Amino acid sequence: MKITNFLELKDFQKIIIENEKIELDQSLLSRVNTSFQFLKEFSKNKVIYGVNTGFGPMAQFKISDEDTHQLQYNLIRSHSSGIGNPLPAQEVKACMLARMNTLSLGNSGVHESVIYLLQELINRDITPLIFEHGGVGASGDLVQLAHLALVLIGEGEVFYKGERKSTKEVFEIEGLEPIQVEIREGLALMNGTSVMSGIGIVNAYKANQLTDISIRLSCAINEIVQAYDDHLSAALNGTKRHYGQQKVAERMRAHLADSKLIRKREDHLYTHFEEQEKVFKEKVQEYYSLRCVPQILGPVLDTLEYTEKVLENEINSANDNPIINVEDQHVYHGGNFHGDYISLEMDKLKIVVTKLTMLAERQLNYLLNAKINEILPPFVNLGKLGFNFGMQGVQFTATSTTAESQMLSNPMYVHSIPNNNDNQDIVSMGTNAAVICRKVIENAFEVLAIEAITIIQAIEYLGFQDKVSSSTKELYDEIRKIIPAFSDDMVMYPYLEEVKKYLKAM
Repeated sequence: MKITNFLELKDFQKIIIENEKIELDQSLLSRVNTSFQFLKEFSKNKVIYGVNTGFGPMAQFKISDEDTHQLQYNLIRSHSSGIGNPLPAQEVKACMLARMNTLSLGNSGVHESVIYLLQELINRDITPLIFEHGGVGASGDLVQLAHLALVLIGEGEVFYKGERKSTKEVFEIEGLEPIQVEIREGLALMNGTSVMSGIGIVNAYKANQLTDISIRLSCAINEIVQAYDDHLSAALNGTKRHYGQQKVAERMRAHLADSKLIRKREDHLYTHFEEQEKVFKEKVQEYYSLRCVPQILGPVLDTLEYTEKVLENEINSANDNPIINVEDQHVYHGGNFHGDYISLEMDKLKIVVTKLTMLAERQLNYLLNAKINEILPPFVNLGKLGFNFGMQGVQFTATSTTAESQMLSNPMYVHSIPNNNDNQDIVSMGTNAAVICRKVIENAFEVLAIEAITIIQAIEYLGFQDKVSSSTKELYDEIRKIIPAFSDDMVMYPYLEEVKKYLKAM
């Protein structure tokens, strides 16, 4: 893929998920070089933050010309202070691509060697060691991006072919040269929102998967109970002016188009009224977790769409400080590195993913509670009641995991703690928000895996394999390849993990 100017999220997917290689367009390199040369000349005999001054609250100290290059190295090394779990490779790759893209806009004054080396790391699957903990998301992802910058100067550690190695060793194997810091490469690399944005992009991709899976599982449950189709109708959902709701209902109708189980109300409750009993044996309407899926997942879809728009805007923005403007022949000081946009979106995304998880947990409970569904044995137990346990054990896991996500859904966005000698007196906590959002997303996959197995067992019990829609039958067949129909009790955790992997690969 040739990188020129604007990157869409689908481009990230091709590069991060599908491992497509990238090329740098000449117009991009020209922008970078023009910005670099301008800053080099403009910075002479002027006070420019981070070029010839200290950083943060130390910006009042002038740096002598002979120390300006060393200043950048000092910044990188001193802030390589993260701790905790390393970020997953996909998130780091997304971070590098986001950083490369924003520095390529020509507003950062960096040398082209930075762009070239980032390209090589991405294309060769060399993953810098970046830790989850360290950033407050105010001057951007300072600590996490320092670990990226550390690798670019040939220091620190990377993951290479499945092993954690020193950067120096890997660069020697691959024939790569570290960058030589010029004017402000250290600050330009570190002052930005690319880590929270990179994690956010991967989160958004996975949240899309979860939404698709949740819609499919919701369709399957409606088939199991032979629900009426009017709650999915275009007529009903068209009276509510929300795009997400209408889209979810449309997708459900598509999934259920060839189902032999979904019923029409006019064929049952709207005919022969005079012959019906005073108390109806069949439910007139389903429980909310079955009937209100478009209204519940609609806000998830709408939120996700807006989150993707914000992420796309962020990765195509100059988000460091100061901003180099060649056209105006000026350098502007400000706060484009502040991560509030991403922080808020990650909080919103984890809230809606938690609600999606809560929907799955309630749908699961509906299937497991024979007194509610009135068509399945307790815990969808295909064995001997009282002697076997069916899906009883895994419900505890789904309940506890859902509860954890509910707790984690408290926002990071409003948890600002001033630091940096109060220079950063209000911060975004954007990277924390993105990391916690990822945890909520992982939890959702676990609960959906349990729900999916339960649905397949229910179809087995009812003998509906040849009556469900082709979409549900595909799901049934694929999960049956992983876990056979069972009536005797089994150790479930290996199957849960394999079904989770299957869902994440859908």
